[in-house]
Amino acid sequence: MGREQVSYTVEQLVALNPYNPDMLPDLENHVNEQVSSQTYSLDANLCLLRLYQFEPEKMSSQIVARILIKALMAMPAPDFSLCLFLIPERVQMEEPFKTLIVLSHYLETGRFRQFWEEAAKSRHLLEVVSGFEQAIQAYAVHVLSLTYQRVPRTVLAEAINIEGLSLDKFLEHQVANSGWALEKGQGKGQLILIPQNEFNHPELKKNAAESIPLEHITRIFPILG
Repeated sequence: MGREQVSYTVEQLVALNPYNPDMLPDLENHVNEQVSSQTYSLDANLCLLRLYQFEPEKMSSQIVARILIKALMAMPAPDFSLCLFLIPERVQMEEPFKTLIVLSHYLETGRFRQFWEEAAKSRHLLEVVSGFEQAIQAYAVHVLSLTYQRVPRTVLAEAINIEGLSLDKFLEHQVANSGWALEKGQGKGQLILIPQNEFNHPELKKNAAESIPLEHITRIFPILG
């Protein structure tokens, strides 16, 4: 009687033997699945980058770029830095990695206008990854919520790269689902009220000051400036 064949998921294979070079094709296919299905597996992606270190001749620039884009989408988690640590510096100096590093810097420092301008130049690279724009918009909203109780419509529009009717629809969704409110007024002078939290509310900050992560502070300063 033959031995039954056991099938494993990519995550299980990574946990069992993360340094097995035979996994390279499966890990690369898994990256492409993440890109198309809007799923994410940081451990599998880090495993692939480590294997590329041992066999650099097999490295796929397209796959590495997609891993970095998915890591950008995971912000404010430090996934991009974790991935970049496993990529040789000489490779980082090449395109498209140089551009992705610049985009990461803009996001980390809250320079959203510059981010969207640079991203527009690399649309061919970023559009391949499903949900990229929405993930960055969610991150921008996260940063604004740490900074503002009342955010000007113009600041929000710049941060999420939406204007006009599309911005109106976005605000309607946030009011209905996230507790936002709109002050009276129309046009660019309109103010959006964001729910209070320990970061944007002065009375709460005194008690929470010691618990504010440094990464949040470094992202807030450029916006306030």
